[in-house]
Amino acid sequence: MKIGFAGLGVMGGPMARHLVRAGHEVAGFNRSPDKARVWSEATDGRFAASVAEAAAGAELLILCVGNDDDVRQVTGEALPHLADGAVILDHTTTSARVAREMAALAAEQGRAFIDAPVSGGQAGAENGQLSVMAGGDARALARVQPTLMAYSKAVKHMGPSGSGQLTKMVNQIAIAGVVQGLAEAVHFAEVAGLDTDAAYDAISRGAAQSWQMDNRWKTMAEGKFDFGFAVDWMRKDLGLVLDEARTNGAHLSLTALVDQFYSEVQSMGGARWDTSSLAARLQDGKPRV
Repeated sequence: MKIGFAGLGVMGGPMARHLVRAGHEVAGFNRSPDKARVWSEATDGRFAASVAEAAAGAELLILCVGNDDDVRQVTGEALPHLADGAVILDHTTTSARVAREMAALAAEQGRAFIDAPVSGGQAGAENGQLSVMAGGDARALARVQPTLMAYSKAVKHMGPSGSGQLTKMVNQIAIAGVVQGLAEAVHFAEVAGLDTDAAYDAISRGAAQSWQMDNRWKTMAEGKFDFGFAVDWMRKDLGLVLDEARTNGAHLSLTALVDQFYSEVQSMGGARWDTSSLAARLQDGKPRV
């Protein structure tokens, strides 16, 4: 396909690279032009100096940008330049509200907008193993789904516009609770004088097992957090969750508490630490990063 890709950061860059390797014609745009040039030179993808240039004649425009306002801006700039019947696929984590707004705007101009946030983090993007949760026109998604498999292991259509973003909120709620429980478990093991490696071996094959335990227990115990999904990003996502809960009436007391804990991590200097740095609150406050 002829593809435009806007947002070549730690997630978007590897995703766009997988598309080039799969044989697609990809034009990459980034607000920092130098980042797009470096990506272009490293992948043989085409450098685009503007959103309009990336979108020109594209059958598929993929977004991996920062927030609601970025999505509004890029979508508005791109729509007049896309091919007739083109699909805009937004991997940004945003509000469900903006997804619905952009879907309506795209439909007015004969295009489709799919909200398609992802789970799997930077490692998933690098390894082409992301999980995609999508909302919007099922037929439009089916048209581009084979293309998405260049960097995804699973794509799930969740319903009408906004449903992908709502599902990503469910994902972040679940992660927040698990990570806090894991941080307390590691802390308790340390205070109780247990060998944390032995404790992991004892419990990781039972009911307590999780992806977070398998991938974060050891680094939590070592006080290492200089990697992974940043606290700043998680707080942005949890802000979207809590805003949506105020609208739909969901009761998210634990999520609100964990968001508060992440604000404490930020105040400790951990804005860019991995989300597992909740453990730092319970240690000596000086992670060994």
